[in-house]
Amino acid sequence: MSTADDAHDAHDRSAPLKIDTTVPHSARFWNYWLGGDDWYPVDKELGDALREEYPAIAGIAVASREFLGRAVRHLARDVGVRQFLDVGSGLPTAENTHQVAQRYAPDSRIVYADTDPTVLLQSQALLTSTPEGATTYLDADVMDVDVMLERAGADLDLEQPVALMLLSMLGHIEPDPAAELVQEYMRRLPSGSYLVTCDSIDDPVVIAVCEDYAAAGAAPYYPRSKEQLAATAAGLELLPPGLGPIARWRPDHPEVEPPQDQLYQWGLVARKP
Repeated sequence: MSTADDAHDAHDRSAPLKIDTTVPHSARFWNYWLGGDDWYPVDKELGDALREEYPAIAGIAVASREFLGRAVRHLARDVGVRQFLDVGSGLPTAENTHQVAQRYAPDSRIVYADTDPTVLLQSQALLTSTPEGATTYLDADVMDVDVMLERAGADLDLEQPVALMLLSMLGHIEPDPAAELVQEYMRRLPSGSYLVTCDSIDDPVVIAVCEDYAAAGAAPYYPRSKEQLAATAAGLELLPPGLGPIARWRPDHPEVEPPQDQLYQWGLVARKP
């Protein structure tokens, strides 16, 4: 099992981490919207500007985090999944994948992966675990499937089902290549594995937010159609209620209709036959 010291040593052997605090970064202002502390003034400035112009943006962040919790709870508690690969995990806040999974199944093993230098610096916060389980962190690029799975395989048994978590991060990849990438991951994972994914749909409100976001100097984010989101799960079995707004995916209080600002983020949970 990897340890925090192992991760620290690996980081020491790599090139010095460079964080540009003059340009806003999605991981940091997403953390700001979720009430975290790992952001710089430039991230707060853009986060406040986008939220003032488009109040829905904060609701998207909240919906994504709550969806993660419900999906992981279902997989760990109700389905029996014990391995999670959370790619593009972002900065730790509350109710991270390992916290939810190990609450219901203490022997769960979680591997987080990201390449953002800010996330790397905060990775120590992720390297906690129950005694029965394991939580590790990889500096790995989602685009390199071979390296990602080879390194994840040091801590996960890739002959047993794995839940692949890709939450609100594929938008940094254009829709068609993103769908092909996810399908390649799922081809390489065993039968009984799950895909959990969500992203912003191409509603005019979301498109306007993404245009302003890119104009501020941040990496482009590409909203997608419902059909493009569905393409990520080609050949998989969608769990009810299927593809739709994530705020309506098995909500804790189904009698309460979620606010409109949480309905711009769509997603799904699907099983590989």
